[in-house]
Amino acid sequence: MYAPSEPLAPISWQQFEQTDIRVGTILEATDFPEARKPAYKLVIDLGPLGIKKSSAQVTKLYTREELRGRQVLCVTNLGKKQIGPYVSEVLVTGFEDEEGNIVLAQPAARVPNGSKLM
Repeated sequence: MYAPSEPLAPISWQQFEQTDIRVGTILEATDFPEARKPAYKLVIDLGPLGIKKSSAQVTKLYTREELRGRQVLCVTNLGKKQIGPYVSEVLVTGFEDEEGNIVLAQPAARVPNGSKLM
């Protein structure tokens, strides 16, 4: 069941500026059967930052076909993360709905790949 989390302690503007959130277009979404929770492997075009890989636990709300061509917001400076046999290079962002499913964060209108969240 959905339970809103408590707000975190404030951070400085300087700390926030260190988080690099960019828009990218999902080029490919494939099943990720080795993941502990149902997920897809994603290939994302981040424009000048290049093509990056990620995984996302969004199988309840999105099909592979619906994801292709969709723009999403990605944190690009967290470093690589090993997820089973897969290496994720960016974090795709989203929100939990009332049932705990992830709803992807995305721009309201199409913007150039690699655009930075301001």
